[in-house]
Amino acid sequence: MDVTQRTAHTADLTPAELHVIRALLDTTFDGGFSDDDWDHTLGGVHALVHQGGDLVAHGSVVQRRVLHAGRSYRVGYVEGVAVRADQRRRGLGGLVMAPLERVIEGAYAFGALSASEQGAPLYRARGWRAWGGRIEALAPDGVVPLPEEEGTTYVLGPQVPSAASPLTFDWRDGDVL
Repeated sequence: MDVTQRTAHTADLTPAELHVIRALLDTTFDGGFSDDDWDHTLGGVHALVHQGGDLVAHGSVVQRRVLHAGRSYRVGYVEGVAVRADQRRRGLGGLVMAPLERVIEGAYAFGALSASEQGAPLYRARGWRAWGGRIEALAPDGVVPLPEEEGTTYVLGPQVPSAASPLTFDWRDGDVL
């Protein structure tokens, strides 16, 4: 298996590379990857895995602000994790997550992500744990509870705060988490 890894900031990716990443995400999410989801994936560090010159896996980590118990945390939020369907269960998800976790450990208070039912085993196996408290967003009109995100939001890192108070994420268009 001729596998190569690369990490790059969005600013260092060519329009052609961004097009290939978007195509992988559109295919992997079977049409459920919106323009807002794409926007959420940009502006941070991307982990790219190629096999034989083809992009087979991708993920990115972007900065988000999270309020918790009166403090604002700079959090590395994982977005756009995808492995091409014919390449799953071969360790490529781990090849994507390892450099993203290194970025989180070196640059952020902790990491967070929203996991699908299919993706959650990968994250749990890597030490991510489901957030045990409430999830909210700071919307334009105030704080909005996000109970549907509870149990699917995962965190990682030594500075993960206590679940006694909610995590309140910054607002964004589309899916907030």
